[in-house]
Amino acid sequence: MNVDEKYFKNITDRERAIFEGAITMGALFHQFVGTPVSIESAPGLEKSIENAMELQPCIESVNIKISKKMLEDSKSKFEYTALSGEMMDIKIISKYDDKKAVIRMKFIEGLNYPLMYVEEADK
Repeated sequence: MNVDEKYFKNITDRERAIFEGAITMGALFHQFVGTPVSIESAPGLEKSIENAMELQPCIESVNIKISKKMLEDSKSKFEYTALSGEMMDIKIISKYDDKKAVIRMKFIEGLNYPLMYVEEADK
């Protein structure tokens, strides 16, 4: 039994794919919320976040879009604001062995909240 199997033997490959995607989503949210961001810096920040989070175990891809409208609406007189969960639309695809999961976070108007959830996962 390798080290990896020792610590994850109590969950299925599907659960592992979901776990890895969810851990990455939580790390992304708590690491980057509050980052200074402007309309001009948003594309670079999106790419930096994607590149960093794709280094996490089992992560195939990360796609983040920062709402330019929300940036414009909330910028200060200094032409920037702090990144918030409401501004981000994130899709993380994680895979463990042959099981894949899509973990999402996006602002849900009806909840007035940036919800993290499992959008889909292999059975």
